Amino acid sequence: MSEKIAIIGSNCFSGASFARHCLAQGLEVLGTSRSDEPAACFLPYRWLPAAQQRGFRFVRTDLNHDLEALMAALDAFQPTTVVNFAAQGMVAQSWLTPAHWYQTNVVANVLWHDRLRQARWLKKYVHVSTPEVYGSTGGIITENAPFNPSTPYAASRAACDLHLRTFINQYQFPAVWTRSANVYGPGQQLYRIIPRTILSIKLGQKLQLHGGGHSVRSFIHIDDVADATLAIARHAPVGECYHLSTARFISIRELVEMICRLMNADFNHVAQITDDRPGKDAAYTLDSTKARQSLGWNDTVSLEEGVRATIAWVDAHLAEIRQQPFDYIHKP
Repeated sequence: MSEKIAIIGSNCFSGASFARHCLAQGLEVLGTSRSDEPAACFLPYRWLPAAQQRGFRFVRTDLNHDLEALMAALDAFQPTTVVNFAAQGMVAQSWLTPAHWYQTNVVANVLWHDRLRQARWLKKYVHVSTPEVYGSTGGIITENAPFNPSTPYAASRAACDLHLRTFINQYQFPAVWTRSANVYGPGQQLYRIIPRTILSIKLGQKLQLHGGGHSVRSFIHIDDVADATLAIARHAPVGECYHLSTARFISIRELVEMICRLMNADFNHVAQITDDRPGKDAAYTLDSTKARQSLGWNDTVSLEEGVRATIAWVDAHLAEIRQQPFDYIHKP
């Protein structure tokens, strides 16, 4: 029997890329998301050969509204592992309707976890969290850093992480966490900084650089994150959390300048400096030693290599990409 894994949020960039990674290794994958599958250019698992794609099945279910349908699909598939990428994302927008973020990221997840903990087929639950729970950090931080969320989005994710800790302690719920640096790569949503910069250059549009782009991040290629996530699903002890990051930290401005150089564009013609977003954290600098030492994992894709691959993806799919919305569209 092949290994079975369920991916909640399989339409999102990280979920779809993880599905591709699992299918390429011969796993059977059940993907669920609240919307129909988007255009194939945003679904990396649809780039695989047809034989590998046959290991994937998709069910449209919404954590907020279709809990019974989701559990029925999972019960029928009986995966030993569930990986949850589904969350109400976006930092700035969480200030506008914060209740939507708490409903999806906390209430809906608590109700689902309370059902999932009773599933006899479940051996491991991987909850994909975020470094936003730490707030703005100074120095390199490990997985035991205190929570200090500074936005409704971050607070909702921290609340769910704390809730899971209670279920581990009370019910031995087999949960583990990942918290990744900024992921990127071919297939990413167009409103994220790397594809948005590439498109701004391609289409001759201005790129808004919030606060001058001085916040510092680590950018990690999605292939490296997918590789680590599967290793965590297979080998991590229950209750553990793993940071996934490169050792290279770069400001958003430096990143945009680098993309401009790779595309022979003038930064001053591309970037437009604007006010910073409320609650935006100045830096996330994660220590990924734990994943490297305990799992034998290492990141392998350099930032320049990954950005070039993303540029090539935009070039290959530009006609289709131009028909898609460039900005984030909120769904409650």
